[in-house]
Amino acid sequence: MFAFDFMRNAFLASTFIAITCGTVGVYVVARNFSFLAHTLSEIGFAGAAFAVWLGISPLWGMLLFTLLGSVSVGELSLHSDQKESSISAISALFIGLGVLFLAISGANSNYATNILFGSIIGVDQQGVIQLVVLSVIVLLMILFLQRPLNFDSFDHTGALAHGVKTGMVSVVFLIALAMSVSIGAQIVGSLLVFILLTLPPATASYIGKTVSSMIGWSVTLALIGVWLGLYLGFLTNLPVTFFIAVIEVVIYLVTYFTHLIKHKL
Repeated sequence: MFAFDFMRNAFLASTFIAITCGTVGVYVVARNFSFLAHTLSEIGFAGAAFAVWLGISPLWGMLLFTLLGSVSVGELSLHSDQKESSISAISALFIGLGVLFLAISGANSNYATNILFGSIIGVDQQGVIQLVVLSVIVLLMILFLQRPLNFDSFDHTGALAHGVKTGMVSVVFLIALAMSVSIGAQIVGSLLVFILLTLPPATASYIGKTVSSMIGWSVTLALIGVWLGLYLGFLTNLPVTFFIAVIEVVIYLVTYFTHLIKHKL
């Protein structure tokens, strides 16, 4: 399998994507940002379609739109009394824009499918380098911000009482989240990127007892999903995204019901 260049590129890219999404996802779940991550993925779809219209790499369009969207949607989610309705309206607007950009760009249905559902085996060496660089930047942001981010994400009231600059922490984290969405969408697509950002960390929350252990479990489960998904996709020639989704959902359900049974008995 590793005799093929595209599979080596796919495994290298997916490894960094899984580490990044697994790490950032722990804070997405802790801060109840799962709906926001889903919305950003739809904004990313519009950004990718916009990039196709301009004739540039979809990755850069996704980065631009998700960075702008994360700050504006994040502000709405923090201050609006009708935050879910407001976010739904923005989500609908960007999906419509994505469809419009694809239509006027003349892109065929296969291109749209790749944006929506990912095409990791189509990532070339230059694309791998871009993904690795962006992943390292996101991980460094989380590393330098980890102490106040842990405090704000798991004990927001305590963070405020101890003078943590929660506003600054939120903005930096939203930027890291936007970059993670753009990176993760390269493997599972813009519509399903929240799989890697929510399911492995949600499962890890049942297993890990500390933030570090949750990150460790989340990254491990994300790696299992993408590696096994790529292997099964290579063997069967079926979509890799399908296998990743099924693997992560099965792991989550088994862990959830095991946790439920243990606490019922």
